[in-house]
Parts: sequence; structure tokens; C-alpha cells
Amino acid sequence: MDESASDLLYAPQAPAPKRRRINGNHSPSRYSSPDELAASSDHDTPTFHRRTSSKNLSRTSAETQRRSYEDSPAEDSPDELDHTIHTFYRGGLRRNLKPTASRHATPDAPSEISLLTPIQAPASPTTSVPPTTPLPPPVNEARYLPYTQKMVLKGHRKGVAAVRFSPKGDKIASCSADATIRIWETSTGNHLHTLEGHLAGVSTIEWSPDNRVLASGSDDKSIRLWDTVAGKQYPRQLLGHNNYIYSIAFSPKGNMIVSGSYDEAVFLWDVRTARPMRSLPAHSDPVGGVDFIRDGTLIVSCAGDGLIRIWDTATGQCLRTLVHEDNAPVSSVRFAPNGKFVLAWTLDSCVRLWNYHDGRCVKTYQGHQNVKYSLSGAFGVYGDENGEVPLGEKKAFAASGSETGEIVWWDVVSKVVLQREAAHEGCVLGVDTLAKDGLALAVSCGLDKTIRIWERVSEEPKPEMESFEDGMIGGGEFAGQNGLDGETMDTLMKIEAEEAEVDGVS
Repeated sequence: MDESASDLLYAPQAPAPKRRRINGNHSPSRYSSPDELAASSDHDTPTFHRRTSSKNLSRTSAETQRRSYEDSPAEDSPDELDHTIHTFYRGGLRRNLKPTASRHATPDAPSEISLLTPIQAPASPTTSVPPTTPLPPPVNEARYLPYTQKMVLKGHRKGVAAVRFSPKGDKIASCSADATIRIWETSTGNHLHTLEGHLAGVSTIEWSPDNRVLASGSDDKSIRLWDTVAGKQYPRQLLGHNNYIYSIAFSPKGNMIVSGSYDEAVFLWDVRTARPMRSLPAHSDPVGGVDFIRDGTLIVSCAGDGLIRIWDTATGQCLRTLVHEDNAPVSSVRFAPNGKFVLAWTLDSCVRLWNYHDGRCVKTYQGHQNVKYSLSGAFGVYGDENGEVPLGEKKAFAASGSETGEIVWWDVVSKVVLQREAAHEGCVLGVDTLAKDGLALAVSCGLDKTIRIWERVSEEPKPEMESFEDGMIGGGEFAGQNGLDGETMDTLMKIEAEEAEVDGVS
């Protein structure tokens, strides 16, 4: 039975397979690193076929291999699963099934019988008529409601590199090339704090799971921790990288931080001691993105060398290396909320969804432009704004910025572009999403120095509110703003199921 799109990304992670020792005579595949996961025969077979089938193919230039989104629609992008799940059609089919009156009905039929009630014909002496059963009630199909812009936040003096919702959703943090970090109130857009201390532009920020501490990475080669309630910096800095810091992430427990830098290394830090626990010689080019899996046991990293690597947090061993045949530089990477997939942004205007257990790219999303800047995005769900859609019928989307100033939302399974919104004047560098207590929000930032908050509502769009420096002054507030004190996004939106795979992929 096919899985729904919500199971694709928000089901709990299955237990990791036991590791096996690598045979000394084993020859690693071109598409995977000599690691413990690659030792399994489950991964060797498909890799072997991929190698042999490509021996006689002449390599073309990177320019001809890249697909233009203008010439190739999203549904034609290459992947290994190019069909949608059956639940996508289930609701429509059931609605179109209308029972009709039986042609065996006689004129003397009682008037109390509705035309929608099937009338059984009398059974013939030789033929037995099976009893009729009532039609099942129609299934409420997940429906995508577009995001509309609600607020424009201004205050940064240079381009805004990253923006993040806090785990509780009550605050938004933004960082900029002006070397500052700003904290905003989600519901009103009010400016709460300006965090100053970095000596150069800030490229990355991340909230701790407790909703209080914010970590920032800068071109001054330091990682700093901030108390977002008091608006002050903690005294200790995390020093160890010898070049710009591009990406950081907190572990689920908040006791570790992973960082990626222009010095091509990945560092794992102990937050309490502010010292590096481990340095991973990860890549041969600057590291663009890092992330923790939801249980903290794995780390993913990506770099300009076109490689995506999966690391064991406890041992620092590389368990898997993913590389696409185009070998485009990978600028950002993110684990799916269920931990079974990795979403990667590459500088060939593609966003790819990887099944890292099998080492395969299972989906490719196109329709945006990304050839120069390091863009990032987020996952989300749709179809349950009014609580009318069953849990298993919710669908998942992926959102990303574009160098054309747009934000693009894709359905994760079908790859259809759900929404394309002109958002900023210039490149959209970061997008983040939040869903809590029926409130669905998105936030974006870009080179135009602004942060924009987007809301998905079921009623008619309300007039946009006027923007002011350092946030919003006056105007209305978000509906349901008092319901923001729930659990984190991943906890709220997780779907309980036995298996969660893309279109039935094991």
C-alpha cells in the first residue's frame, strides 16, 4: 500500500541498521565512500549497475548536462520515481461516485425512498443478487492554500544572510553582512534586540532547542552564543576554524554544535566547555552546509566539491558519500524531519532529495535559479489548516529562495510547483517555515536588506500592512498568535506510521 506524502517526511525514523565490518577486498563504488553503510550488499548491487551502464556514455560538458527550468518543467525533471501516490487521487474518485436509482424500480415505489438510496431489484429464480453496501464517505483531500505576505521587517544595513524561527515560534532571528543579529517578535514584527559583537559579517545562525540561546557563525572565524532573553553575549567564544564560518547547527539535546567553514573542515563542539570535540577533514572545498539528524546520531555536510557526506556523531567516521553525476557544487543541505532523507541545494538550479541509505537521488526539484549564491530552504506540510483532513492525508512541501527574487514551493512527491511568489528585490538567500496550532507561517530574507513574513490563511487575504524601520508599528496582528507556545515544528508535525518512503521505495 502506497504511503502518503506526509509519511514521506514526518514519520519517525526507523532504527539504524547494525554496522558491518568492511571486507579488505571490497572495492568501493564510484558513488559511495568506503564506509560501513557501503559494505552492505543492499547498496552494492544498484551501484554496480549504475557504473557498468555508464561506461559507454560520452561525457558532455556541465553546461549541456544542466537542465533549464524554462525548457524543462518540474514534472519532467530526472529522478528515479516519477509517479504520484494513490492517495493523491483517492478523494476525487470518491466524490465522483454518485449512486443512482435502480432501473428496476417500479412506479408504485414508496415516495419516501430517496433517489440516492439504491433500490434492489427482485431476485430472479436462477440468479442471486448480492446485497448492496453503502458507499464510503468521501475523503477530504489535502488542499494547498497559498502564502500571502503579512509583514516587511527592516533594520539591517546590508543583505540578510539567514533567518530562523525559534523552536516555540514566538521569535525570529536574522543575521546580516552588517555584522549584527536582530531578534524580532513573530506575532507583531516588533524589534526586540540587536546583538552586536562580531567583527565581520554573520553568515549563519541557529536556535538552541530550549528557545533561549542563539548561536552565530561569522566571517571573523568565531562562533558566538547569545542569550536572546537578556539580549547579551555569553562570555565564551567557540574558536578553532581558521577561515569564514558558513553553517552551524545545534544537536537535538543542545549540548553540541556542528560547524562548517571555508577551511574545508567540519568541527563538532561541546557547548558547555566551548571547545572542539572533534575535527573532521570533511571535504576538499569550502563546506557550505551542515545539519544534525533528529536524534543527533548522524551529521550531514556538503561542499563545493559536489560531495554530501554522512558522519557518525559518536566516532566521527564517514558512513556514506553521496555525489550526483553532474557533480555540481552543493551549497546547502538539510535532513528531512523523519531523518530518512537529505535535501540538498546545488549550483545547477536544482534541489535534490536523497535517500542516503541507498545512496540514490530520488527527486529533483526545478523551477528556481541558483548558480551563484548559497541558498537555503525548509520543509513543511499542507492540507490540514482547518483540521478537516485526516492525519495520513496531509502532504509535504519543500520551499526555497531563488536568485530571481522569488520563493518557490514544491510538492515533495509530485514535484509540482505549488506556489511561486515574487518576494524580494534581488536574491532570496534564506527561507524558513513554521506550523503550530493551525498557524502556518514562512519567513524569508534577501539581498534587499529586508525580512518578510508570510502567512497561509483559509479566508480571503487581508490587506498588507505598512512596513516601518525596525519592524512593524501599529496595524493588526496574526490570527491565532496566542497559540504559539506549543512544541517544536518537527514534534508537532510528525506522523506516526510503520514505514515512510518515497512512493514505496524501501
